[in-house]
Amino acid sequence: MNDNLKNKHLFARMGFATSGFFHAFLNEKSVRFHLIAALLVFLFLLFVRPPLIWWALVIIVVAMVISAELFNTAIEVLCDFVQPDHSEKIKIIKDVAAGAVLVASIGAVLVALVFLLEFFIFTD
Repeated sequence: MNDNLKNKHLFARMGFATSGFFHAFLNEKSVRFHLIAALLVFLFLLFVRPPLIWWALVIIVVAMVISAELFNTAIEVLCDFVQPDHSEKIKIIKDVAAGAVLVASIGAVLVALVFLLEFFIFTD
């Protein structure tokens, strides 16, 4: 890769990032699933209208899950490029990256459970 790409202006770099995001969106079912889930969560928040701190927490966990999915996709593409044939070490790398998505997703679910507990169980 040409080192001059790192020194492009902001809009060019944002174009690279947007291209990568859309590549993941178009090629990875799990990215699409998490984005649809995030949309549904935000629609639910619009309906429930919780305090802004809950919006902030949800935005953080959604960004965390989507970021983990994007990193996982990048790692998978890199691994497949470097080693197209089956490799036990590549499998471990992919599994660990997928594990990061799992951890982020569990964190998001736990935030959702705490939200539901506060607003629907422990309300005055």
